[in-house]
Amino acid sequence: MTTQQLVEQIHKKQSFLCIGLDTDLTKIPDYLLAEEDPIFAFNKAIIDATHHLCVAYKPNTAFYEAYGLKGWQALEKTINYLNDHYPELFTIADAKRGDIGNTSTQYAKAFFEELEFDSITIAPYMGKDSVEPFLAFEKKHTILLALTSNEGAYDFQTSSVDGIELYKKVLKTSLTYKNAQNLMYVVGATKANHLADIRQIVPDSFLLIPGVGAQGGSLKEVCQYGMNDKIGLLINSSRGIIYASKSKNFAQEAAKKAEVLQQQMIEELKTLS
Repeated sequence: MTTQQLVEQIHKKQSFLCIGLDTDLTKIPDYLLAEEDPIFAFNKAIIDATHHLCVAYKPNTAFYEAYGLKGWQALEKTINYLNDHYPELFTIADAKRGDIGNTSTQYAKAFFEELEFDSITIAPYMGKDSVEPFLAFEKKHTILLALTSNEGAYDFQTSSVDGIELYKKVLKTSLTYKNAQNLMYVVGATKANHLADIRQIVPDSFLLIPGVGAQGGSLKEVCQYGMNDKIGLLINSSRGIIYASKSKNFAQEAAKKAEVLQQQMIEELKTLS
């Protein structure tokens, strides 16, 4: 999917919501555990109930890898279902990979060619030769961790390196990478006060913003400082939507939570008019 196609979907749906599919068997409705593949059964119900309210889905691969082969098969079924039934939706493999070049190439093949995700999250610590193999894939997007929403982000990401905060150095350096136009960045919603500075460095890039909802991030603040003339934001909510209920109508309850965010996004989009 191209960036322009993503922007078109945002305007069409009046939403820049990304729903995180962090599916945990201890948190889904108990009756689903009798299913042959409870993870996929849960994901399918969530997707069918919410697809009209969002523009992206983001499975966190750790929640699938934790269950071994069955978990990986559930991930494969989930991405296949999305691509077959809702191809207009942007898909993110939240895998946070990052390794030397040859290994990165294999990771890229796994998620871009075998599983056919549109994008993948990448840890940039190992630098250029660990990132560029992902950027080599046409019409695929590499989402670099820039400034994350967790408490430990302050351990390194805001430290000064050569007189500049490390996350800013990551942003500036990444723009020199081959095919940098395929880059997006993760910026936590709880770091909204940094968004103005980030937009000075990457004014046109899409930002994936986790942390709205359960982690306490403010949608209004994120939009105020992070939105550009092409919207440029994907706001992710995971737990706050998918675990809205453990009842048999859990998917409908999840849709209600998603709609609350989508309605707020409609108001924010009006500011671009």
